[in-house]
Formats: sequence, C-alpha cells, structure tokens
Amino acid sequence: MAMTTPNTLWLIGCGNMAGAMLRRWIAAGAVRGEDVFVLNRSDRALPEGVRQGRALPEGALPDAVMLGVKPQQIDAIADQVAARIAGVPMLVSILAGVEEAALAARFKAGSIIRAMPKLPVEIGKGVVALHSDSADAEARDRAGALMAPLGLTEWVDAARFDAVTALAGSGPAFVYRFIDALAAAGAAIGIPSDQALRLALATVEGGALLAAQAADTPAVLADKVASPGGSTRTGLDILDADSALVKLLTATLEASQRRNAEMAAAARG
Repeated sequence: MAMTTPNTLWLIGCGNMAGAMLRRWIAAGAVRGEDVFVLNRSDRALPEGVRQGRALPEGALPDAVMLGVKPQQIDAIADQVAARIAGVPMLVSILAGVEEAALAARFKAGSIIRAMPKLPVEIGKGVVALHSDSADAEARDRAGALMAPLGLTEWVDAARFDAVTALAGSGPAFVYRFIDALAAAGAAIGIPSDQALRLALATVEGGALLAAQAADTPAVLADKVASPGGSTRTGLDILDADSALVKLLTATLEASQRRNAEMAAAARG
C-alpha cells in the first residue's frame, strides 16, 4: 500500500531552498498550507494558509519537522527548539554537511532523514538525495512520498552523500555558470549579448530535455549531432582535448565535496 506524506509539518527556517520545497509541496497537493507552520526570524511571503512566527506552536507535535537553516546555525537552533520538538516522529534536515550523528546528538526524533535537494524542486524537476540510518522502512517510504513531488529522489549511502551533494546539490550552480559562459562566448563572436543569452538558455533547456528522454547516453547524442569533419565536431575537439572538460568538472566537484566534509567535521565539533 502506498504511503502518505506527513499530514502536519513544521519548518525551522524557510530560506530559498526550503521555500522552494514548500511551494512545490503545496502546489502539488502533498501538504496543505494550513497544516504547515514556519519558524523564522521575520515574516516573509509564504503560500496561502501557511502560519509563521518566532516561536513554535503550543500543543501536539507535527508529523514531521524540517530543518532549513544555515548549517552554522545548528547549535543556536538546537538550543532554541530541541526540547520543544523532542519525540517528533520524523526530523528532516537539509543542512549541507551536517551528518546524521551530529543531528542525533542535538535532536531526539523517531527517525532522522538527511535530504539534499536542488533548487529546481520548485518546478518538480529537482533532485533530492536522501540518507538515514535511523529510519525504518515505513519512515523511509513516508519520506520518499514527501519528496516525490520535488523530482528525482535517490537514497544514497552515507559515505557517498558529500559526493552526491557536490554533483546534484551544487550542480545547478555549475550548470548556470556554463549557460552564462556559453552566452558570453556567443557575445565574444559577435552575437548581441541579450540574444546570446536567450539562445544559450533555449539550447541547454532543449538539450537537457531531449537527453532526459532519449534512450541514448549524452555521449552518444553528442556524436549524433557532430558530423565527421563538421563544425560541431571541430568544437567538440576543443572540449575533448586531453579530457579538459572532464578534468575541470572533476576538480570542481572535488572542491565542493571537500567543503562538505569540512562542514561535517565542524558540526561534529
């Protein structure tokens, strides 16, 4: 039998990522606005029906609490809310680099779920990496059901969580930088900059949609576009020389992965 999402949800912090998740959940009917409370330092624009304030509501605990603050705020937040939410059935954390053990040392919950989403969750096209050592099958199913409207959901091993975060969590920023660079290169060869940006955006959007639906791998698709001796092949020769693009992106992901590990070490104290 399919598991349902949590009926009631408290968000501790609601910045860009948590806000994107919340808007998608409500738009998809996964949760109702009136069943959500956001604890924040100041009021912000939230979906209709969502309550917010500087202190958590009195009464029964919700079905789930999600931590959406900055990782470096974990101790201050634990001091503020740990006693109030003790015993919550499910605690979801989107704090980058903060491991489950560090969360368990500060918060008591039936199960603790680490989640690493990326910003396109707001349109249901994100990636959410999940990990938990404490969740049983039912809790994992419920967490999966909650995350399903956000896009692709992948359970990953703890040892690979930092690497997956570097690829899927930080990846959108790297893609945006590539789009910007492609547009800048177009401008450099004479295309008006605003037109170059429109062309770059449409090119990446169309290419990504096709790659997601195609039976062929992206490598095969690239070769299909590139005729032998043609202009596309000549351009690919630049990207492929000495595996330059792969080496650059590997170095990029390694740097992001190292930073995730550093933040995890800081959270462990």
